[in-house]
Amino acid sequence: MEAHDAAVERLVPHRGGMLWIDRVLHCDADGVLAEATVHAHHLLADEDDPGLPAWLGIEYMAQGIAAWAGGRALARGDAVKPGFLLGTRRYQCHRPWLAFGLRLRIECRRELMGDNGLGMFACRLLDGDDEIASANVSVFEPPNPDLYLDDPTP
Repeated sequence: MEAHDAAVERLVPHRGGMLWIDRVLHCDADGVLAEATVHAHHLLADEDDPGLPAWLGIEYMAQGIAAWAGGRALARGDAVKPGFLLGTRRYQCHRPWLAFGLRLRIECRRELMGDNGLGMFACRLLDGDDEIASANVSVFEPPNPDLYLDDPTP
């Protein structure tokens, strides 16, 4: 398995099989550009399929946004913390599968980010210059994510 770029692990709270992006090429106040390879040994891969189902592109986009949020947190001197994917609008994928071996380029551009932690990003997945998928992705970055992650049941 390819080792993930150390910078990715500093930016994104995901680990192990849940970390899908390999490296961050660029990150600034307006967006992020990242790369990922679609592996046949992926956690959600089925050996009988030619790749990952196209709908999983949403998670690649979400992890790109997570890298952006992590980069912004580190720039402020804050800790990187989890955020939440709320949903997507107009997810369109022009292929039924994200083929094994495909080198995805993930572009996420901040459309808005409120003081309340709610944000919207315009995202694209590319194979070279060919757009594979696009979507508007809604996210939530609460000040204290542990309040949403703790299990209230004894």
